Amino acid sequence: MTSSSVDITVIIPNYNTKSLMYDCLESVYRSTKRISFEIICIDDNSPDGSADMVAQSFPDVVLVRNKTNQFYAKNNNLGLRMARGRYACLLNSDTVLVGDALSGLVEFMDSHPDVAACGPKLLNPDGTVQHCIRSFTGIGVMVLQGLNWHKLFPNSRWTNRYYRTDFDYSREQQVDSIGTTAYVIRREIWENVAMLDERFELTLVDLAYNLTLKRKGYKVYYTPSAEVVHYGSQSFNQTALRSLRAFHQAQITFSDAYDYFSSNRAVKMLIRSAVRVRYSLKVIEYYLSSDKRVIKGPGAPRYVRGQQG
Repeated sequence: MTSSSVDITVIIPNYNTKSLMYDCLESVYRSTKRISFEIICIDDNSPDGSADMVAQSFPDVVLVRNKTNQFYAKNNNLGLRMARGRYACLLNSDTVLVGDALSGLVEFMDSHPDVAACGPKLLNPDGTVQHCIRSFTGIGVMVLQGLNWHKLFPNSRWTNRYYRTDFDYSREQQVDSIGTTAYVIRREIWENVAMLDERFELTLVDLAYNLTLKRKGYKVYYTPSAEVVHYGSQSFNQTALRSLRAFHQAQITFSDAYDYFSSNRAVKMLIRSAVRVRYSLKVIEYYLSSDKRVIKGPGAPRYVRGQQG
């Protein structure tokens, strides 16, 4: 095992979010008081000058400049392999820490040695809670979710089963899955149990990783001891149609590779067909709707006409 010389390594993948990245890094340096940390930024060949900004404004950041796009899972795994921390925090570039959030997360993990990974309370830019908890559900719930059931019946018990819209964000508790927007992992977990699944470029990385930990008997927790503002899918929405395609391909990969709904080959073929139909409907919806965002489930940042975040 690598000797850990800092409390936490903050890993921030970035693609084309220069101003948001500045705010994110500034919040880490400004707010983190009670622990030692290092920051690794993996710039995914951004054309907007993000990497140069990091080099000039934050010279202490360990900066990696990709020459080609490697995408979310590979970039985070690279950061994990470079990390010196006792813990690693996978942090999206479109986030701002509230108070000394990193210290709160480290202190939570230190006081819960049986927890493999945890995530904080996420907030929308307007201060409302951003729903980041998901549950592992059956095929029926996922079919309804694919049909936008959550939009038609936002308080339905079927919606709650996946999106956990009834979740109590005021208390710490074990969860099935929490988003990797600001996600802390114990070193022994990424070294000895699992890295992120690189078959997923952008989406479902979090669901797949949390499912892997759950199946191996490890605990994942939500803690309100830290808060992070998340602007939401800022890189993802820049290439919305490509992201829609990648999102639906990830759903097929998740079903095939993880036997999530069934290990039966016929069921998997049915899932493939259903996902392709859903993809076609989502493309039509994209062209007809003024809201061009890809991710817009319950608890996401409110849509403002003309904004893609």
